[in-house]
Amino acid sequence: MPTEGKRWLHVVISTLNSWLPGDPRGFRSVDHKVHSSGDYKNPPLEGEHAGLHRYSKKISGDKVTISRELRETIGIEIRDELAKKLCTLLVISVSATHCHLQAEFPDDLKAIRRIMGECKRKASVGVREKMPGRIWAHDGKYELIDTQEYQTNVYNYIWTKQEDAWIWSFKDGIKTTWIDEE
Repeated sequence: MPTEGKRWLHVVISTLNSWLPGDPRGFRSVDHKVHSSGDYKNPPLEGEHAGLHRYSKKISGDKVTISRELRETIGIEIRDELAKKLCTLLVISVSATHCHLQAEFPDDLKAIRRIMGECKRKASVGVREKMPGRIWAHDGKYELIDTQEYQTNVYNYIWTKQEDAWIWSFKDGIKTTWIDEE
């Protein structure tokens, strides 16, 4: 259970241009005025919104990809910034195009967004020499973890299901590992 005045969240932040409108994996616009019939678990019909995806790719820059050598630095920067903001972090993974984390945040969405914005900024500054320019897409996905069962499922998902990711966890001490591509 969360500390009073806080909430546990599963946060996903993506790199810039890694998931565009019209994406064949499914998508939702911010205001949900345009969205696909499916999502990444149950993909929409092939070709649905293909024109929108082509247009989005045309007007957007290249997809930002985090090199394997920088993933640990980015993860450590985010972990350390969350600690400074008094957010308890259980697990974090950093892969080529996104980051998953499970942490306890203040029970205030504006504060959560501000904290994650600062985490993204610190991570970007931490790798600026090797990866100049903007790394992160706007905002992120913030899912409330409201049961112990769901908290365990989120933890296990981040710890075991991320491909080619740098992963850090605080469980029975501190450990860091890589899950390699198969």
